[in-house]
This record gives sequence, C-alpha cells and structure tokens, in this order.
Amino acid sequence: MTRSSKKVLIVDDEESLRSSIAFKLREHGFDVLEAVDGVDGLAQATEQHPDLILLDIIMPHKNGIDMLKDLRSDEWGKDARVIILSNSSDAQYIAEAVQLGVFDHFVKVDWDIEDIVKVINEKLCNIN
Repeated sequence: MTRSSKKVLIVDDEESLRSSIAFKLREHGFDVLEAVDGVDGLAQATEQHPDLILLDIIMPHKNGIDMLKDLRSDEWGKDARVIILSNSSDAQYIAEAVQLGVFDHFVKVDWDIEDIVKVINEKLCNIN
C-alpha cells in the first residue's frame, strides 16, 4: 500500500484548523476525511476505516474520549490508530486516552502542521 492510498480522518470542531491540516495532508498525498464532532467522526471511522484518526478531545455532541470509547467497542475500531490533538493538557484526559490505546498526544499550541505530517508519515510507514 503506498502512502498516497493512506486515509486519515480528522475529527475536530475547529474548522480552520481541520481545514489547514487536511490541506497539508492532501499536499503530501493522503486521502483525507473530515468530521466536525465525535458523532460524525465515529460514523465515518466505522464506515470508512481510515488508516489513522486525528482526534480532538473537546467537541460538541460527543467529545473525543467518548468517541474513542465507542470506537474501541467496534470490531474494526478496537485496533484503529488514533492520535489525540487537543487544546486540553488535562492529565485525566491524557491518561484515559492512553488507556484507550492512542498512538500519541499533541497539545495544539505546542506543534505546527509540519510536525503532524511528520508524525503521521512515521506512524503510517510502520503499517503493513
């Protein structure tokens, strides 16, 4: 499977950030799906089976932790690769996300888009 066939789902209610990350990932040859909240994100994840999910924690309708719990109860979703992107550095959220098997966690103010692309490339290069 080539990198250009790798699918990334971005689940974030901040439209400008979501769009910026999606644009940059598309520039790097990824197929990109976008969701505005955990409800939409869960539906797209279980239907589309992305290779990686970038997941915000604080969102309306269903937050990222609740989406991740529901995802982990799905047969496909129990092994889905997830990176948390959030403004929250709350230790409880991070600990819960780690227990739910996330790849990584980034606090939004501590990185730029190129950092995310680099991490995604590294994570997806290890996929068979």
